[in-house]
Amino acid sequence: MNPDSNNRHGRLGVLVLAALGVVYGDIGTSPLYAFKEAFAGAHGLVATEANVLATLSMLFWALTLIISIKYVWFVLKYDNEGEGGVLALTALAHRLAGKATPWSRAVIATGVFAAALFYGDAVITPAISVLSAIEGLSVAAPRLEPMVLPMTAGILVALFVIQKRGTGFVGRFFGPITCVWFLTLAVLGAISIAETPAVLRALSPVYAVEFTITHPGMAFFVLSAVFLALTGGEALYADMGHFGARPVRVAWYGLVCPSLLLNYFGQGALVLRAADAVQNPFYLLAPEWFVFPLIGLATAATVIASQATISGAYSITLQASRLGYLPRMRILHTSDTERGQIYVPVVNWLMLVAVIALVLEFGSSSALAGAYGIAVSGTMIITTLLMAFVTLVRPRRWKMAMMMALAVFGALEMLFFASNLTKLFSGGWMPLLLGAGIYVMLMTWKEGSGLVAEQRRKMDIPVPDFLSGPQPDAPSVPGTAVYLTSDPAMVPSALFHNLKHYKVMHDRTVFLHVVTEDVPRVDPQNRTRFERLGPSIFSIAVHYGFREEPNLPDALRGVSIPGLELDPMSTTYFVARSTIVEGPGSLPAWRCALFGWMTRQAEGAATYFNLPPNRVVELGTQVML
Repeated sequence: MNPDSNNRHGRLGVLVLAALGVVYGDIGTSPLYAFKEAFAGAHGLVATEANVLATLSMLFWALTLIISIKYVWFVLKYDNEGEGGVLALTALAHRLAGKATPWSRAVIATGVFAAALFYGDAVITPAISVLSAIEGLSVAAPRLEPMVLPMTAGILVALFVIQKRGTGFVGRFFGPITCVWFLTLAVLGAISIAETPAVLRALSPVYAVEFTITHPGMAFFVLSAVFLALTGGEALYADMGHFGARPVRVAWYGLVCPSLLLNYFGQGALVLRAADAVQNPFYLLAPEWFVFPLIGLATAATVIASQATISGAYSITLQASRLGYLPRMRILHTSDTERGQIYVPVVNWLMLVAVIALVLEFGSSSALAGAYGIAVSGTMIITTLLMAFVTLVRPRRWKMAMMMALAVFGALEMLFFASNLTKLFSGGWMPLLLGAGIYVMLMTWKEGSGLVAEQRRKMDIPVPDFLSGPQPDAPSVPGTAVYLTSDPAMVPSALFHNLKHYKVMHDRTVFLHVVTEDVPRVDPQNRTRFERLGPSIFSIAVHYGFREEPNLPDALRGVSIPGLELDPMSTTYFVARSTIVEGPGSLPAWRCALFGWMTRQAEGAATYFNLPPNRVVELGTQVML
């Protein structure tokens, strides 16, 4: 056999195993709570044979259409230079729409709102996943039920505390543990199906259709429970950049999908045999001797699912910051070899507070299920809309067929969203409120940053006017001065402050501008572009992708420009820091105050751009909005 072929297959196997832990942790733990929720609560079904078969039929076809076809087959084709996720898709759609058109503004607003909704999902997933796993104690030993909440809180606190150590060491066990989890799901489900094979009749869509026609109101409410089985769908797309589309597809079709369906149908078969088992059909599938080991395995699987969600929150925060929707934040890289392993302290601790509050407030996975689904279904609809826009704009084969398929997916997702809205007053308001608050913050920062840049343009002098006018009568000192600027067309205000206070110019002056592209990464050969503005004045633009970490000294180290010496020991970086004050501007007073607060929380430019601390001079200026 060809050695290259062996290597390719070996690498694919490693990626598939890794994808099991990172990509499928969320959707893989849905059997803990999804099926039983159709029979719980005020609108729960009675556990009759007809209702069980109808629920399983709806669940099977929902997984097939939304996950197997839409996400695993269609959505993974809509990558942005290999990266996935709603923000990456938004950046792609924005690039195709043009920079300043009504379409581009609508695309940005829609995509940013979907990103904001993601945070609502990100705080519910750890809470409902770990809580549903620990609730197995009430099945194995009812006397331990009072320990469920303390143990859940303890596990979640430990999970968030260890984030600063990085996920590299623990992450290597994610794939094998998740593989064991899916195999366990399959075996438990298959044994139960073998006892009651009649449950396989639910593979026919007839049961779902008949139930919908005869009981449309009940079917509408059941959709919100069925949707819980789909809640990890967005992770397939968001994490594709780590592994590529093929390993994600192989893992889904080869193991994840069959295991999930076997377990769901196994739970249904159990309820057909004993209707009382609907209280917790997942754990009751297991023989008595296996319940405690299963609780341990389920806890490990839910911790992995939570870890994937937490890492996703870090990644989307990084992307939002790079694209200009959040201020500069302290982002720590926890691995010397893997750039994607990051830790964002402020996001970590805010999520911990929110997750613990949810666990204590709702108290059970069934109660939390009432808050779950609205944010995810909203994000799914937005993903479909953005895909439709990209399909229309791009020249593609089978465009009309793809648009028809997207219309079907969109209609189904609208039904799921409408059904989930019935949970609005039983907890569903929480992710919507959180998402709306984060959306306001993201858009306030973007608009406020644009107004600050506009105010600076009014105060600053265009570069051509500066170069053609009389040069400052100031003595020259040795060395190179690098002035960071957000607008390469304007002379940085830090230069004027420097002249005002120190009354000197350096031998060489550089106007340095950082450009964040709408692509994940920029080819190192295209990293820097320069222009000679005068005998000793240069303009340099440094380009980064939205997934890259800016490191300006490294970028400048490779620059070779005649007449420009960038010796680290003789280069000084000048940075302007703005203080926001309220004025008769475009932002309302409350948004101006919010923007000012976010500005104060921003990480300093020196740290963010990895500038040497002993070579940085920071000069302040006031901006009125």
